[in-house]
Amino acid sequence: MLTVDFTRFPLAPGDRVLDLGCGAGRHAFECYRRGAHVVALDRDGEEVRQVAGWLAAMKEAGEAPAGAGAIAVEGDALALPFPDDSFDALIVSEIMEHVPDDKGLLAEAVRVLRPGGRIAVTVPRYGPERVCWALSDAYHEVEGGHIRIYRGDQLLDRIREAGLRPYGTHHAHALHSPYWWLKCAFGVDNDKALPVRAYHKLLVWDITKRPLATRAAERLLDPVIGKSFVAYATKPRAAGPALERA
Repeated sequence: MLTVDFTRFPLAPGDRVLDLGCGAGRHAFECYRRGAHVVALDRDGEEVRQVAGWLAAMKEAGEAPAGAGAIAVEGDALALPFPDDSFDALIVSEIMEHVPDDKGLLAEAVRVLRPGGRIAVTVPRYGPERVCWALSDAYHEVEGGHIRIYRGDQLLDRIREAGLRPYGTHHAHALHSPYWWLKCAFGVDNDKALPVRAYHKLLVWDITKRPLATRAAERLLDPVIGKSFVAYATKPRAAGPALERA
């Protein structure tokens, strides 16, 4: 299940891509399939090991084109172990809402992104997320949980303040919002409640089968209740000497 739309975030074979806060690795896997040189980074060592295992399995199964490469590394998003301008593209998906110093995170992302490179940033959308917070304290008042809710314009302001130029936005995963509302209503750890189990089965069916009916429904509902807000931006190229003199 991808949150980033790769028609809006194009990659070329050989692009150097950092999946910052990769989690279970879904975007890293897709970048690898597209022929990129991928670094999947997360602070959770167990998830990093699992992602590394899946990347190795993908290589063995021939799921990535010749010339592509991928590694998974454990690291701190606020102190990235890479030189300046190391990557052609960055993905920062569903991580900023967890990090107290979100400005510092974006500053590090900008530092390692080359001039002219692209970045995709995704966060939980304000409306659906506010419903979750209203229904359940346990949803967010946990170690490593969500510490803030972004409005779309607030996230875009953060991105501009970091020196990036936004070029597009959209919403994603409308069908997932009701699932999380049910989880919050019946207890975030209560997977046995009938409404939660039934809706989970629907989501699994949708993800695996991708029927036209639910795909069409989600496209219609994304602008209304999409679970994620996605923003795309570029890092400006440095001004040339002539521009600097002007």
